[in-house]
Amino acid sequence: MKPMLNEILGTKYPVIQGAMANIATGTFAAASSNAGALGIIAAGGYSPQQLEEEIAKARSLTDKPFGVNLMLMHPAMDELADIVAREHIPFLTTGAGNPAKYMDKWKAAGCKVFPVVAAPILAKHLERSGADAIIAEGCESGGHVGEMGTMALVPQVCDSVSIPVIAAGGIADHRQYQAAMALGACGVQVGTILLGSNECPIHDNYKAAVIKAKGTDAIVTGRIGGTPVRVLKNKMTREYIRQEKAGAGKEELEHFTLGSLRRAVFEGDTETGSLMAGQTCGQVTSIRSLSDIFQDIVEGKEQS
Repeated sequence: MKPMLNEILGTKYPVIQGAMANIATGTFAAASSNAGALGIIAAGGYSPQQLEEEIAKARSLTDKPFGVNLMLMHPAMDELADIVAREHIPFLTTGAGNPAKYMDKWKAAGCKVFPVVAAPILAKHLERSGADAIIAEGCESGGHVGEMGTMALVPQVCDSVSIPVIAAGGIADHRQYQAAMALGACGVQVGTILLGSNECPIHDNYKAAVIKAKGTDAIVTGRIGGTPVRVLKNKMTREYIRQEKAGAGKEELEHFTLGSLRRAVFEGDTETGSLMAGQTCGQVTSIRSLSDIFQDIVEGKEQS
């Protein structure tokens, strides 16, 4: 029998905090780890020096395990890979590519590597490359998405590999957690539900927009151009989709998204900012503590 995710991680709960760019800071990762999950620092928006600072910050705030997420298309990826090896980060999640190039270095440093996939065929390839587990993320999630839904993706990934599989996308409470486990997952990764936490560092306007949103308000932009991203509807997304359907090129469309996530997270711009959120935004109805959220997901306290 495959181990539960919490046994692999050494955490209270079989839950990974999703790597949300500009949101998953060292402070937020430490708070997630202290609340019983595996906190993750999202390195996508950081320079190498900033990543080192965020790792140091997390270590100063928790004695529990935490990890780092690396986007393999990052322009300073080689340097980031060296940093996580040098710092002996115990768990890495990866996206936007194949981490095979760095596997030997990371394994020598004691790192376990969990790539995020959106298709079963990629999972098989990554297992051969040395992945320790696979995060199968369905298109219900916020941010960059694939085509397959979690309900279809997770069992197909489980059937494709012999290593543990972690379900992600569309998981916000105990019902969805139980469904993921029934599909063969050993645990879950969650993101959108954490936007409604006291500890989440996003602007209050962003939190209010997520609480107000219904599941149908989480739409995908960039599908025509091959860069699909799930965000909440607002002035920016409506104009983006209008221009995209009219045949605007990538450079024209980048005008709408450049710096838009930072505007949402730090300035609370809910009109032209990119409010990344998944379809479970309709389940974010109040601001709660991370510990309450993680307990609810695994134990169903809020449902009983």
